Amino acid sequence: MVLNYGFTESLAQQTPVWKSAQDNLSTVDWLVHAEGHPAAVFKSADQKDLILSNGLLKRAFRLSPNVACTDLRNLTTGEQLLRSIKPEAQVSINGKKYNIGGLYGQTENAYITTGMLASLKANERDFQFQSYEITALPQFIKWKPGSMWTANKKNPTGKTLIFTYKSADAKLSGILVKVNYALYDGLPLMTKWVTIENKTNASIKVDQVVNEILGVVEEESAVVGSTDKMKTPHGIYIESNFAFNNAMKYSLSDQSTHWKADSLYTSQVNYDKTTPCLLEVYPDKGVNVELAAGEVFSSIRTNELLMDSYDRERRGLAIRKMYRVIAPWTTQNPIFMHLVSKNDQQVKNAIDQCAATGYEALILSFGSHLNMEDSTASNIRKWKGLAEYAHAKNIKIGGYSLFSSRRISDDDDVISPLTGKPGGAFFGNAPCFGSKWGLSYRDKIKYFFQKTGLDIWENDGPYPGDVCASTTHPGHKGLADSQWTQMEMQKELYHWLSERGVYINAPDWYFLDGTNKIAIGYREVNFSLPRANQMILNRQNIFDGTWEKTPSMGWGFVPLTAYQGGGAEAVLEPLADHLKDYKQLMMQYYGAGVQACYRGPRLYDTETTKETVKSVINWYKQYRDILNSDIIHLRRADGRDWDGILHVNPRLKTKGLLMVYNPLDQDIERVISVPLYYAGITHNVVVTDETGKKTSHVVDAVHKIQLKIKIKAEGYTWFKME
Repeated sequence: MVLNYGFTESLAQQTPVWKSAQDNLSTVDWLVHAEGHPAAVFKSADQKDLILSNGLLKRAFRLSPNVACTDLRNLTTGEQLLRSIKPEAQVSINGKKYNIGGLYGQTENAYITTGMLASLKANERDFQFQSYEITALPQFIKWKPGSMWTANKKNPTGKTLIFTYKSADAKLSGILVKVNYALYDGLPLMTKWVTIENKTNASIKVDQVVNEILGVVEEESAVVGSTDKMKTPHGIYIESNFAFNNAMKYSLSDQSTHWKADSLYTSQVNYDKTTPCLLEVYPDKGVNVELAAGEVFSSIRTNELLMDSYDRERRGLAIRKMYRVIAPWTTQNPIFMHLVSKNDQQVKNAIDQCAATGYEALILSFGSHLNMEDSTASNIRKWKGLAEYAHAKNIKIGGYSLFSSRRISDDDDVISPLTGKPGGAFFGNAPCFGSKWGLSYRDKIKYFFQKTGLDIWENDGPYPGDVCASTTHPGHKGLADSQWTQMEMQKELYHWLSERGVYINAPDWYFLDGTNKIAIGYREVNFSLPRANQMILNRQNIFDGTWEKTPSMGWGFVPLTAYQGGGAEAVLEPLADHLKDYKQLMMQYYGAGVQACYRGPRLYDTETTKETVKSVINWYKQYRDILNSDIIHLRRADGRDWDGILHVNPRLKTKGLLMVYNPLDQDIERVISVPLYYAGITHNVVVTDETGKKTSHVVDAVHKIQLKIKIKAEGYTWFKME
């Protein structure tokens, strides 16, 4: 449906009217009850506004004399997030900036009143609203679940409101700018992006796109304080698909969110007017691409999640649910081994061991004899045969491929803008994705997966932070466009693989473009420490790495053989000699729903070891649904007393599963408080311990039970809750 604003009759016929009762606050907790809250577009009773809402989030737009967002409200708390009206976006074309939409004349920028809207004017130099369109939520990646275990196999649903703008400037005739707002069913979440359509007969230069501009209510009142030191608004969480930094954490990887001072906000408390209350979203280094006649440019996508609490756990649960919905591929979580191989027979032996113990996938680790860059017929034939061998035993297979941290040549490496020579990249030397070698690497990876049928790609780099000053690389023109073009090539490769069912372990925060897993967060040299140290450190890594990541989004590490040094006390081989430690390390990871890279030549060395591995895998599969559900953080491992986590899922029969550990050299008995609110348990609960003993408990007024636990020295135990 495409409607011109001038056709008010069509507008009235096609769009339902917003009712005042819909402004009432939601009484249902969307983090506990997943049903309801469908997204829809409404018109105001006076037909002056369009409203996008799902009962959890409301965003309203005044349509004339130009489109402007006038209301952004959290319908759980009633919090109004807007204090001033800004352009809907900003584009820089052929060296000149243009605002998209927006209204002017607001003299008080601390708040917006309904009465002031009638006096606001449009600027004729801005791109002007032409029409709007309502569509279903787009599928950004045409992902299909495939046969790997996946917690959520559904693509998200919702509604998208698209505003189209044109400029009255003759120089910009034929250029359409579309601003897209996608609202999800069931979440207070909106995704926003901008597209530019070049319908002229010549190419244009797109220098930069600011796809979101919001005059947001400030977080704090401070008479003095600089923008970089004051708090940014916590009522809205921003995450875009333009993030990289090898930090394994979004907030440190983000390259697009900018909280700025607003000079127009003259009545703020801060004397220097430096309160961070103006949100702009754009890639730091710009876009700087040539858009040929007939081509369409798409900006980064910004996800805007409204928050209703300062509580760390609740905020983390909101972010984790966002990922489960908008990137369902991140809920895939196959059980895999990390093989170090020297020949094909070792690969077959590992496949046999995976099949015998219940493992589901085999990844050839770094240092193995897999080379995906070898496109010779003999190499393709070899790996196709090994893939067929694995598939015949229902085992997925894949491997590691290095892009960064290597030197190719002066012609193909990233050129430093400081020296004009190779070097100075994130890891010293690195190839440029836009070089001849980089483009060939991309094609070789595609060819390898097409021809061999492998299922998993564990890639190391490239890192798009590595800008390149070369002017001879075919994939980019120079320094200005090098970051954007390398990122776009990398995303295209991830999309291509994801849409063909390839599982991707990636080195950076590319979840929104098709990758499945990243490291949970660790220091590599710690895997050379004694096993006793590793156990506590691993539990700390799991605890710390799952506040904003689901269990399936992160992987850990278990060195079956030596890794970066360390003596016999650091490794598990011979496995039969360290069976207690081997089992506990597995239980720590599987008990958290987190896959680890069990790196070595084999999963077992004796029948006893084999049966131990099988028993852990069978236990994990029995409780897989709840173990892959959200984690409630109870007590971080500190080596002084018990530590533990609680898995919760109100939609399962087993609504909670508690994992607790004892690092002490003596048995302990404790009474601990177990919070069951996010498990959806409000009255009574039956708790079953690992021996099968059941106890009944009454949930108190704050949704907790007091549970007596006994844990053996340097051991663990678990409880399920129904």
